Order: sequence, then structure tokens, then C-alpha cells
Amino acid sequence: MLQIKGMYEQLKSYLAKNTELNDDEFDVFCSRFKCKHTKRGEILLEAGGVSRYIYFVNKGCLRVYLMDTEGRESTRFLIPEGRFGTAFPSFILQEPSLAYIQAVEASEILFLSYQDFRVLPDVLPAWEKIYRVNLERDYIASIKRIESLITMDAKERYTQLMESEPGLIQRLPSKIIADYLGISQETLSRLKSKI
Repeated sequence: MLQIKGMYEQLKSYLAKNTELNDDEFDVFCSRFKCKHTKRGEILLEAGGVSRYIYFVNKGCLRVYLMDTEGRESTRFLIPEGRFGTAFPSFILQEPSLAYIQAVEASEILFLSYQDFRVLPDVLPAWEKIYRVNLERDYIASIKRIESLITMDAKERYTQLMESEPGLIQRLPSKIIADYLGISQETLSRLKSKI
């Protein structure tokens, strides 16, 4: 029981920053989540599949990426510890996804089904605020990322990632970091040696 309770501590910490839940509400919220341990490189969603879950990362990192017809990957979103994420258009619309979801590292994740996601506001009204805060933060991060790809050079994008997520640069493969920043691995290597 202690180990199971410990799996929800990071989620509890996240919730405490965004809303106030008493212990009973927290237990109701957590009862809707299941836990999974992934292997490094494990695919949680294939392109063409429907995203049935929203994930909260306890440990590790997930990525949402696209693949073109020639097999080139394009990382759209990174989901490190303490964050929610999914292939959002597929999850909300329950339509086939263009994106893949992959565990970049061996990860411990909590996941909430689409059905539970939809009934949570009825069971726990505070979910509306939690969801809105998370959605706003991720929307702003997506817009800023798009803007950075248009207005910043490689060094500025790298510096911005170092400031916002310094641990990811050390932990994740250079290929994924370079892809996320929209630069070549050679450029990333040069930036790492200079900064």
C-alpha cells in the first residue's frame, strides 16, 4: 500500500500547486489513474491508433512525435516528470492520431482513460480547474515553441531549453534534443561545446 501511495505523491504535489483538494477528493482523483512502468523506447501509441489515455509522468520522459513518409521523426512535444500529456487532438476527438507517443527513458507513468477523463468533472468538480490550468500552460508552451522556431536562432533555442528544462539536455539522446530544437545533431554538438 505504501508503494502504491508513493506513486501518487508527485501527482499530489502537482495538484496542490493548481487547486486545493482534501484527502478524500485526492483519493477519488487518484482512484481513476492506473500506473505503468515503461521500457526505454517503448511506444505507447502508434500513428493511426486512437489515443485512449492522458498520461502523468512520475519518472522519466515521454515524447509525442510525427514521422514523415521517409521515416524522419519530428518531435512535437516532450513530457518530463510532473507533467500531463497525450496526443491531444486524437485524445479529445477520439480519432486516429498522426502522432506517436514514446517513452524516451524507462518511465513510471500514471494514466487516465478517456472515459474517466470525461466523467471526472461530475465526480470531482475541481478537475475542471486542474484541466484548464494544464491546458493553458501547454497551449502557451506550444505557441512559444512555434514562435521560437520562427524568431530564434539555434543558440537562442538551445539556451531557452537549458533554462527551462536543464535536466533534459543531459538525460535525453542528442538526436531527440536536436529534433525538438529543429537543428542538426552537429549543430547541437557545437552548441554544447560552446555553452
